[in-house]
Amino acid sequence: MTQTTSPTPPPSAPRTGWAAGGTLFAGILLFIQGVIDILQGIAAIAKDDVYAHIGDYVFEFSLTAWGWIHLVLGVVLVIVGWGLVSGPAPWARASGMALAALSVVANFLYLPYQPWWAIVGIAIGTFVIWSLAQPPSPRTR
Repeated sequence: MTQTTSPTPPPSAPRTGWAAGGTLFAGILLFIQGVIDILQGIAAIAKDDVYAHIGDYVFEFSLTAWGWIHLVLGVVLVIVGWGLVSGPAPWARASGMALAALSVVANFLYLPYQPWWAIVGIAIGTFVIWSLAQPPSPRTR
């Protein structure tokens, strides 16, 4: 007696609770990161002595330039964070990962000016990238 078995599809990667709730949390983190970047940008633009002046640094920009970088990046992060929280919109996942990566790079370059906040920003960006890279749950498609 021969036994036939039908091929079973490979199991998909299980979506953990961290990743399922992570998309909403990633949107909230992007929104908050954007608001804080806006405030940092305004502080650096309005008053040049808010942050420490450093000596010779390879990626040295004026504090006003860093202020504008943070202000523009913050506004875009708020928009994308809102898109993730209120939908999530399909465009927000891809642009959220790209902007989180850009935010990680900007925070790395900003380390000499605000080391602790830059490290927190790098950690937030890393979590956002991981969370948004997970496959969307069936409810959110």
